[in-house]
Amino acid sequence: MSDRTPPSASRHRLVVRGCDVLRVPLAGECDVLPARDIVVEDGVIAEVRPTVTDRPVEPGTELLDGRGLLALPGLVNAHTHSPMVLMRGAAEDVTVEGWFNDRVWPMESNLTPEDVRAGALLACAEMIRSGVTTFADHYFFPERIAEAVAGTGLRADIAPTYFSSHGQEALDATVAFAETWHGGADGRVTVSLGPHAPYTVTDTDLRTLADHARRLGVRTHIHAAEHLEQTESSLQRRGITPVQVLRDTGILDAGALIAHGCGIVGPDLPLLAEHAGTTAVACCPKVYLKHALSPLTPVRDLLAAGVTVAVGTDGAAGHNTLDVWEALRLVALTQKQAERDATWMTVSDTLRLALRGGARALGLQDRIGSLEAGMRADIVLTDLSGPHCRPLHDPRAALVYSARAGDVRTVVVDGRVLMRDGRLLTVDEPALLAEADARVARILDTSHGRAVQHYDP
Repeated sequence: MSDRTPPSASRHRLVVRGCDVLRVPLAGECDVLPARDIVVEDGVIAEVRPTVTDRPVEPGTELLDGRGLLALPGLVNAHTHSPMVLMRGAAEDVTVEGWFNDRVWPMESNLTPEDVRAGALLACAEMIRSGVTTFADHYFFPERIAEAVAGTGLRADIAPTYFSSHGQEALDATVAFAETWHGGADGRVTVSLGPHAPYTVTDTDLRTLADHARRLGVRTHIHAAEHLEQTESSLQRRGITPVQVLRDTGILDAGALIAHGCGIVGPDLPLLAEHAGTTAVACCPKVYLKHALSPLTPVRDLLAAGVTVAVGTDGAAGHNTLDVWEALRLVALTQKQAERDATWMTVSDTLRLALRGGARALGLQDRIGSLEAGMRADIVLTDLSGPHCRPLHDPRAALVYSARAGDVRTVVVDGRVLMRDGRLLTVDEPALLAEADARVARILDTSHGRAVQHYDP
């Protein structure tokens, strides 16, 4: 827009009126600002101001009634595989090896691009309903996921899953996707390169992808040191940990979002600290509990080393839901138990991990993660009036320990309302559910004996 263009030309103005606002500082206690208006202009928060009931409204302004609701920044799901909602509940009560080799990777060999599109759309609908406005995805057929994100209005960082066993053509396609889609959907789609893990991607391919990431100005999103047995296996086979592999192949230099990191050990911490500005770890505790894995992501040690930690759900084939409320609650509870310290992982620290930590993990800290002037307008209005939250002594504690996905009333991304008063506006939910159900029987059939990969870390 030129300086001479009239300010009113094609401008979209939104005001969320009369809500309380969760303030999430970079450090210290979160607090709640009562009775505020959030003023949004062209997708950007222009002002968060005290509500004045008789304040005039500019003609053409879209109004949202926030009275009695708490506004918070949109939740960030820092690691997931969105189309795996199609496998929800289909791989239960099995070992990690059985989960991969007998269930999930054989089912994934059945997937078509249209399956992935339907699964991604279903995942987007679930996340909108639960107040997730941004997610970091890692999966096959990434173009279909990007199209789902663009159409539903969400924000996502999408990493195409790459195995070295899939060959040069797959590697080239990974890079081509990044070149095509990074910054797409008016900036709501960003891209990371997605080598699956150090045990499924060769060092040569890791170096190649790290070089491409630096050239394109993107990060990598990779599973590494997912649990301690992987680290021990790497030490036995190679004499170095998975994190050291990432260091030696340039992945850490390029910037990395590490999924899980439960097997990160003491010698890894200085390496991660050297790259703390561009490295993050996504903690997804429910899947570790389901698979009886110990220890958990060493959140305290990582934060002490200056490494960003964020909250994720992993895919719904393991986590069953894409509910970040559940995930952040489990982070708080499991970290207290692991550290044997009830004063650790306070409600403010937990909220900061899920909001500012998630934004930073995706390299989006200058756009999302807080409700402040200059940030993109990703806003979630929650209703804490239900009996499970009352009496409401501390709204912050209610958000961490009591709130549910069903408490989300309205969701805004980039200034666009995606759900209003519980009604989805960008997804035809009944048609989508019918389509997903129709695809499931074929996807779950593993009688053919194929698999996308074999799990042997």
